[in-house]
Amino acid sequence: MNSALERLTQLPLGTRVVIRYRIGSGLTDALGDLVARDDLGCTVATRTGTLTIKFDDVQLAKAVPPPPPRRERRVQH
Repeated sequence: MNSALERLTQLPLGTRVVIRYRIGSGLTDALGDLVARDDLGCTVATRTGTLTIKFDDVQLAKAVPPPPPRRERRVQH
């Protein structure tokens, strides 16, 4: 098992993660909360929806800190 998969299988559900994985002939990233995991892959809840990623496609993975708090909108005078 590669180190990215070891990391993914040991992280508690609910951890914010970034996962680089294969799509077609390229790579892309998923950033969000790790919400499910089974023998074949994991599910990440991102801002745009839920993604299921096969472990065979995972290239890199790591836990990341929570997002910074949203800043208040500046009002121009």
